[in-house]
Amino acid sequence: MTADACCIETPTPRSGYRPCVGIFLLGPHGKVFVGRRRDTEVEAWQMPQGGIDPGESVQAAARRELREEVGTDRVALLRESPVWRSYDLPPEIAARMWEGRYRGQTQKWVALRFTGEDRDIRLDGPHPEFVAWRWVEPDELPGLVVPFKRCVYLSVVAEFRSLWA
Repeated sequence: MTADACCIETPTPRSGYRPCVGIFLLGPHGKVFVGRRRDTEVEAWQMPQGGIDPGESVQAAARRELREEVGTDRVALLRESPVWRSYDLPPEIAARMWEGRYRGQTQKWVALRFTGEDRDIRLDGPHPEFVAWRWVEPDELPGLVVPFKRCVYLSVVAEFRSLWA
């Protein structure tokens, strides 16, 4: 999938793709949380995301991922997307991630309002994924993420636009 390709939206998770939750964390002044990934040499920013465990609901997965990646789950639900968005990983990444079982990820996105304070955000958990974080304007998101996720971010920003605009 190229950077300008559109992500595939489906009513259910796609077979062959890892089921995940994506978190659009809306904070102060209509800005969104992004973290800079720890596991890459390039400067890659992204919204929190992570796998959905068997039997776990999307909203429970979102709260768990926030606790693990951001150090807090002081949030209120704004909206859960009705669609799953899927993207392919570049072949060299897909081959080494998750023992090559998945072509990419299929994500259910949730929009959450951050109800805490900046001091509640802690990136030093047991399995840190981010080395830095910041609040950004939602329209900046597609330009910050790695190219193979850009189509998903464009779609998510468009869907959740009414929450801050």
